[in-house]
Amino acid sequence: MKRVLLSWSSGKDSAWALHMLRQQPDVEVCGLLTTFNESNHRVAMHAIRQELVQAQAMAAGLPLWAVPLPYPCPNEVYEARIRAALERARGENITHVAFGDLFLEDIRAYREQMMADSGLQPLFPLWCSANQTPALARQMLQHGLCAVLVTIDPQQLSPAFAGRRYDAQLLSDLPPHVDPCGERGEFHTFCFAGPMFRHPIRFQIGQNLQRDGFHFTDLIPL
Repeated sequence: MKRVLLSWSSGKDSAWALHMLRQQPDVEVCGLLTTFNESNHRVAMHAIRQELVQAQAMAAGLPLWAVPLPYPCPNEVYEARIRAALERARGENITHVAFGDLFLEDIRAYREQMMADSGLQPLFPLWCSANQTPALARQMLQHGLCAVLVTIDPQQLSPAFAGRRYDAQLLSDLPPHVDPCGERGEFHTFCFAGPMFRHPIRFQIGQNLQRDGFHFTDLIPL
């Protein structure tokens, strides 16, 4: 039996990874690992409030492993705190850590390097080619995954997409150069419903903000 800790961004890919892992009879997902800005208690890049991530964990029936990070966060600090989380995982008989990465080889190589001496094995349940992400996006939607775009890189996608529902209409509206799963950082999402959750996460759309060159949509828990 693989006892798995899932790297959890709050977005659609990590949520779908959870669903896919649960389809495997030899896998037990034991928790969700998320890094937070320790000053504002939000997910890095997604800027999702920790309360909403906790609500996701409760809806998934799993404990949240929160890792606080300073902002800005030097890479050596990030790696030290992740290694501490991996040591804790090994101490709790976790055997694997899963990631929702899709096709970026450099990201996968970095994950594998980080885990090389941890005693844990990495898993990539969604790994595919860039040509397969349109089908993956449709598969997520066909199985009831619901998400909203919360972060936009304006160098790759119009800020007008911020706050939009991740649905078939959005996929058809994306420019051809944008990956339909946003794997190159074009956009990030918050997943609020789907087969990985016992019930939807309730929230309302807040303000659109600009920071550090990105456009963010604030989500407010209800």
